[in-house]
Amino acid sequence: MTRKRPDWDSRIGRRLTLRDLHVLSSVARWGSMAKAAAHLSTTQSVVSDAIANLESALGVRLLDRSAKGVEPTVYAKTLLKRTDVVFDELRAGVKDIEALASSTAGEVRIACPEFLAGGLIPDAVDGFSRLYPDIVCRVTDADSTTLEFRQVQERSADLMVARVPASFSDDDLSVEILFDDPHVIVVGADSPWAGRRSVTLADLAGEPWIIPASLIVRDILAEAFEAEKLKVPDGRIVSSFVLMRNHLLATGRFLTVLPVSVLQYNAKQWGLRALPIKLGGRPRPIAIVMLKNRSVSPAVRLFVEHLRGTAKSYLRRRA
Repeated sequence: MTRKRPDWDSRIGRRLTLRDLHVLSSVARWGSMAKAAAHLSTTQSVVSDAIANLESALGVRLLDRSAKGVEPTVYAKTLLKRTDVVFDELRAGVKDIEALASSTAGEVRIACPEFLAGGLIPDAVDGFSRLYPDIVCRVTDADSTTLEFRQVQERSADLMVARVPASFSDDDLSVEILFDDPHVIVVGADSPWAGRRSVTLADLAGEPWIIPASLIVRDILAEAFEAEKLKVPDGRIVSSFVLMRNHLLATGRFLTVLPVSVLQYNAKQWGLRALPIKLGGRPRPIAIVMLKNRSVSPAVRLFVEHLRGTAKSYLRRRA
């Protein structure tokens, strides 16, 4: 009579468990259900149920019982050969995971707007690479004109460092505020405004401005000028590139708006000066944005921890 081939999903895939296979292996090793139960710190009935479940799923007898105990049948011996391989591979897999979890290798994928690539992020990456030279840091540009966190949501980046409204929240995103980063009006050291102790927005209304493309910065400027009932500058040059703005500011001809962090990271090298004008507006702090409920690699965890430390160090210098 031809034995019907068992259906994997319904008869085996959903019923054959690693626990039951481990029980069978222990019974074969000890030659007794009672001894196997003692070794596994369980009851003999649990062992018996596990063997019965395996025999029912496979449709064959796995143990021959005698006065001396039990011994595996030819079917059990065949199964146990494969089982030993499975458990060996699982042990190797667990060791691989443990090695990975404790390693200082791997990569971190960071997305950030261009202005943060001109200060905070290079500072963090520099220190991080000194501590963990085997971890690769991949930094990509993120759109600073919207509140879309596409790279994180599409999983092409492990985290994004970006400016967000203080009240921002999202069901799918974890947002960790690092620090508030207000904006200031900046000129080059050779600007005729650089040495002035008293400057007003009215004085600057007709000057050549470099206006960033960021909607956040445009809103800040608009709020400040409209509060003084002044026309908002159109900007002779529109660019969000920090390096380009630094070059133009160094000529002494232009004004722009920069975050305080960017100014402090670039002031000495480029001879930049903040004018004594306070720009109001709602707080829009710098934050780490990641997916909620997503396991990340040890390398990413290390970078996030280091980034927090870099932000705290920056705040101490700013104070």
